[in-house]
Amino acid sequence: MVGSSSSLRHRWNLAMGTLWIFYSATMPAFLLLLLLGPSLRLSDAMSRDERHKLRDQVVEMFDHAYQNYMEHAYPADELMPLTCRGRVRGQEPSRGDVDDALGKFSLTLIDTLDTLVLLNKTAEFEAAVRKVLSDVRLDNDIVVSVFETNIRVLGGLLGGHSMAVMLKDSGRHMLWYRDELLQMAKDLGLRLLPAFNTSSGLPYPRVNLRYGVRGPETRTGTETDTCTACAGTMILEFAALSRFTGDPIFEAHARRALDFLWEKRQRNSNLVGTTINIHSGEWVRRDSGVGAGIDSYYEYLLKAYILLGDDQLLQRFNIHYASIMKYISQPPLLLDVHIHKPLLPARTWMDSLLAFFPGLQVLKGDIRPAIETHEMLYQVTKKHNFLPEAFTTDFRVHWAQHPLRPEFAESTYFLYKATRDPYYLEAGRTVLENLNRFARVPCGFAAMKDVRTGSHEDRMDSFFLAEMFKYLFLLFADEDDLPFDVEDYIFTTEAHLLPLSLSTTPRSRTTPAVNTVTEEELEDPNFDWTCPNTRLLFPDPAFPRNLRDPIRSAVDKSCPRPSLPREPGMGRPPLRAQDFMANNPEHLELLRRMGVSLIHLKDGRVQLVQHASQAVSAVAAEDGMRFMQEMMELSSQQQKEQLPPRAVQIISHPFFGRVVLTAGPAQFGTDLSKSSTGVRGFVTVAEPYSGCAELSNAAFVQGRIALLQRGQCMFAEKARHIQKAGAIGGIVIDDNEGSSSDTAPLFQMAGDGRNTDDITLPLLFLFHKEGNILLEALKEYREVEVLLSDKARDRGGDRLEEEEDCSTEEKDHSSPAPSTTLDQSQPSTQEEQTEESALGKEEVKPEQTVDSNEVTGAEEEELSDEGDSQSVDSLMADWQEDLEAFKQMEKDEL
Repeated sequence: MVGSSSSLRHRWNLAMGTLWIFYSATMPAFLLLLLLGPSLRLSDAMSRDERHKLRDQVVEMFDHAYQNYMEHAYPADELMPLTCRGRVRGQEPSRGDVDDALGKFSLTLIDTLDTLVLLNKTAEFEAAVRKVLSDVRLDNDIVVSVFETNIRVLGGLLGGHSMAVMLKDSGRHMLWYRDELLQMAKDLGLRLLPAFNTSSGLPYPRVNLRYGVRGPETRTGTETDTCTACAGTMILEFAALSRFTGDPIFEAHARRALDFLWEKRQRNSNLVGTTINIHSGEWVRRDSGVGAGIDSYYEYLLKAYILLGDDQLLQRFNIHYASIMKYISQPPLLLDVHIHKPLLPARTWMDSLLAFFPGLQVLKGDIRPAIETHEMLYQVTKKHNFLPEAFTTDFRVHWAQHPLRPEFAESTYFLYKATRDPYYLEAGRTVLENLNRFARVPCGFAAMKDVRTGSHEDRMDSFFLAEMFKYLFLLFADEDDLPFDVEDYIFTTEAHLLPLSLSTTPRSRTTPAVNTVTEEELEDPNFDWTCPNTRLLFPDPAFPRNLRDPIRSAVDKSCPRPSLPREPGMGRPPLRAQDFMANNPEHLELLRRMGVSLIHLKDGRVQLVQHASQAVSAVAAEDGMRFMQEMMELSSQQQKEQLPPRAVQIISHPFFGRVVLTAGPAQFGTDLSKSSTGVRGFVTVAEPYSGCAELSNAAFVQGRIALLQRGQCMFAEKARHIQKAGAIGGIVIDDNEGSSSDTAPLFQMAGDGRNTDDITLPLLFLFHKEGNILLEALKEYREVEVLLSDKARDRGGDRLEEEEDCSTEEKDHSSPAPSTTLDQSQPSTQEEQTEESALGKEEVKPEQTVDSNEVTGAEEEELSDEGDSQSVDSLMADWQEDLEAFKQMEKDEL
């Protein structure tokens, strides 16, 4: 589409919250939007001075993160803020797929380029561009993620180029610039292109920057699967690269991949799965949602329409969106479903990546569900200080990490721009304060290892600088604070800025577009080509608040579960796994009706087996299958969460409580979860360091927390020796160099087989990496004070306010913990003499449990039961596929 700069601005005003009309050659205008006016001011406005103070605080925080990266990490890809050094791939323990974003190309610096300009740091931007041009190499013999490299590095180079051109055109800065960043971007684009050499046009998930995709010799080309977002999140950057350079090849490849995904959607539900085979186009994982694995596919359909003016992309988005709202959206929740059975939930938890969706709904113009979902996310954020990486439908922690993701801040910004409700300024203030209070450390900002304890991970991803500070600055800044008009740009999924003027560059027609939207689909009420006035949408100024209040109470201290649908034919809600008790006769009767048998094993555990043909009805059989899935998921979740971590918080100068290390507990001694204050004291190294003999420096250890090395004797023996010396606590540090809580599961230190009631001090375990942080601090500052607790206290030394929350299984349960149904035994280490740990092993306790292997086997056996009807056979076949998808989902990392 070709248009004047004025019409381009009207098109993007959608995102900025003003009413706009977009003229198209093929149809009237799409979208909305949102009128700014006093009628939407629902609460007391934040004063200009307050906003400016928060704006300045954002800039100060950015400086703290950026300067520490440049001082301690550059030219490495990322900063490790706890150890104050750069993360270089291959020199640190592998984190699996997370490391595929690192390509030895100074990732954080490139990802941050356009943020520097937005925050009025023109001199720093110019210096950064010169560093990129002189220092960064793109021909490294290293395998990287195509998706991550596209959105972070290619997007960062294009965003930096856009800013450089803008500054140069202003006549005051970057006058020396001759499109050098664009040439680097084209070089990188050509290095990514070999990944698209598949019969389907879907890219391989990984590529070697130097050698492309040439099979095992380049450590690429053997993959068969990719995520939907990985293949469908290329069009903005690749189309921009084509429009900037005049070379159509990039846009053509991205469009081919997008077209293929559209063709492979499930035609009945109009949903896409999470993982697809790049060669056959078969769905490998059939679960569908708006979070991890799919999120930015939907985002790029709508944003590519805004940037490129292609009505076909909008049509596709609207068809998908109608299905999302029909099947996935259960306001305020967004729950995954199966694409071929969209009325059947695929899981009972949500991941934090879906927090971008309210912002996308603002762009779509569907404000009510955006308000509702955002409010739910806000309340969960206030409950746990950050959005956990995953949380359940009753708002408890499922995965406790938080890698400083920006999606919630993104949606907060878009909702504020759409409504001008000061409520969203307060939400932004909450994000800002929590980052400063809980994530800020002396060398930057550290990701949260566990939102329940407040412990840290030695990680500061590049997206934190690329996205978080952009959205927070824009939230609090006035228009005259900005060095350019953001309404002339669109944000990519990594928040890089691409100019709307790109749509005036003619698109190559090397690959003809195929419009696969039928007349019947166009009759969907979702295709309402009008621009509603928000004064009509919200005639009552209190309307948004009325949407938020019920959600706030739902997430509040009681954390009630959502109401369950009535079960057809039984007159009662179906039994849920989290409520099941093996000694409840009513529950056993419900199991029988669902075709589920309960078998008591000799070791005291309980095995559940389902025979769908024995259920009283097809509905009951389906409820039984859902119950089995929930039980397996609950069992898996408890195995992940069964070890409540403890916190070692460094509270002395210069840390002041800002560094929190994840520690494992002991099965003996003081239970820190029952202590309101924890144990506070200075640390000292025991002599001998092993702690396996009486201490020679007992006088110095007295009244302090002793540091001990793992090995040579049992943990209980170490505890007794330091207790005899008068220590008030102990920390055992792993002697296995390179071990870390990032890559190894925590475990409980077990006793020595004797009565350990005589041990009354707390003993915690740190892996080598975390322990080394403590030892280095002691070496540098000599007097180091720490707090041993179940949860980090307020940064600055004051004790955290005790809150009733839903962050752990020990608090605020409205129903009994499922200890009678699931094995909650802890991995434990009993012997240190041979230095054999039982990490990952489980103690078998005489508790009732779900044997998931037996469950799966029983279901496979049931598939061959000749007595089953064809419909049950079909149902069970689908169920088996769902089980496989579920197992894969549990392995995937967000």
